[in-house]
Amino acid sequence: MPNMQWPTVYFEKPGKENTDETLRLAKARADSLGIKSIVIASSTGWTAAKAADVFRGYNLVVITQVTGFKQPNEQHFSPESRAKVLANGGKLVTAAHAFGTLGRAVNRRFNTIQLDEIIAHVLRLFGAGTKVAMEVTCMATDAGYVRTDEDVIGIGGSGGGADTALVIKPSNTHNFFEMRIHEVVCKPRL
Repeated sequence: MPNMQWPTVYFEKPGKENTDETLRLAKARADSLGIKSIVIASSTGWTAAKAADVFRGYNLVVITQVTGFKQPNEQHFSPESRAKVLANGGKLVTAAHAFGTLGRAVNRRFNTIQLDEIIAHVLRLFGAGTKVAMEVTCMATDAGYVRTDEDVIGIGGSGGGADTALVIKPSNTHNFFEMRIHEVVCKPRL
């Protein structure tokens, strides 16, 4: 394959205000590479609803926060966003976070960090959205919604909205070190 050139966009600051541009850039790169699977994190459904419009006709996989993430038995993903994603052909995954659910429990009980949390903290050196994009890609792969032999666009954010998009070769969580970030489409400049 010949050398490729494609611009990487660096946002001045992380945050929700980058969502529309992140989705636009991710779609442009997916189209240029023929990528049909898009994996995106969404806690409340706000980002997912926007993505459902942008990625109509794609294999859109939305990863929600686990029920009880902040308060027991509480799910923050809105029923309206759930309905919109499903009506537009998207898929939803609500499951334990690949990089920290059991480790978080050990940390809370014994005040010690586990391996999955160390990996999460290292990935955050590249930005919270990078960690999230990789984590949700593992979760979508574990759920069987994306394949390990086809690149995806993984999209994450920094505490609301989306500000990071990566071209990723997916892996299951148990094969995490086979995952590859092929390209950074956009991310905040840290």
